[in-house]
Amino acid sequence: MILEEAVDTVVSSLTKDEYVQAIFLKGSMGRNEHDEFSDIDLYCLVNAEDLDLFLPNRMRHIRAYKELLFYDEIFIVAPQILAVYENLVHLDLFTVTEENYVAKDFIKVLHDPDGRLAPLAAKQNLALEPAEFQDAVDDAVWFLYQYHAASRRGNDLWSIQTLHNAMTNLSKALLHKYKPERAQLGMKDMERSLPEEPLAAVKRIYAHMTPEHHKQACRFMVDLMLREEAWIFAHVPFPLKIKPLWDAMKKIGSADPRTNA
Repeated sequence: MILEEAVDTVVSSLTKDEYVQAIFLKGSMGRNEHDEFSDIDLYCLVNAEDLDLFLPNRMRHIRAYKELLFYDEIFIVAPQILAVYENLVHLDLFTVTEENYVAKDFIKVLHDPDGRLAPLAAKQNLALEPAEFQDAVDDAVWFLYQYHAASRRGNDLWSIQTLHNAMTNLSKALLHKYKPERAQLGMKDMERSLPEEPLAAVKRIYAHMTPEHHKQACRFMVDLMLREEAWIFAHVPFPLKIKPLWDAMKKIGSADPRTNA
């Protein structure tokens, strides 16, 4: 497959770099769930004292595969180069140290001559920590509150965005209930892991996320959250933190006649 060819070529170059201690994949390729449309999340482990020495070498290794249409240097979880090749393969090269690596998702080890990745592999998972579940519930309700303001203001496009933000967080909360071992994936994994009934409810919400029908989408989202309310607030660590705002939002979402289908 074309992705494996890209990985093999870049990894072959990286293994010749004196600063590279280990190389691994995360994301869909790290979980062996990728297809031809996936991107490549490639990670290099370097020593903290070598980080600044290694970073200038990255483009040489990335270009070992093919010419680039686009690249950008960004920092999200670590120094990262986002690269798109002339054949439209998308590769993200992350550079991490043992001190700054975030142990989420599963990894596929490609190069680890000194066994440096064993402690990282032992921590791999896609579950939500209790605080992350709390954040997902809090943010789902918070963006519903933001939706209420945007909708009343008549800002249809921003209303849709706030509902999408709410659903992005609600997706993690739903997976925390129905497929907790994959909850970190959120919206990406809904069609794979969510049972038929709540998945149909989510699709119904998104079918109405338009300038003309977002009020119905809000109603359907509130209805879905009402069906899950008892479980959510029985399991969220600090239910009283967000429940007063949720109680206000569910009254508005249920009572507004403009949200009728």
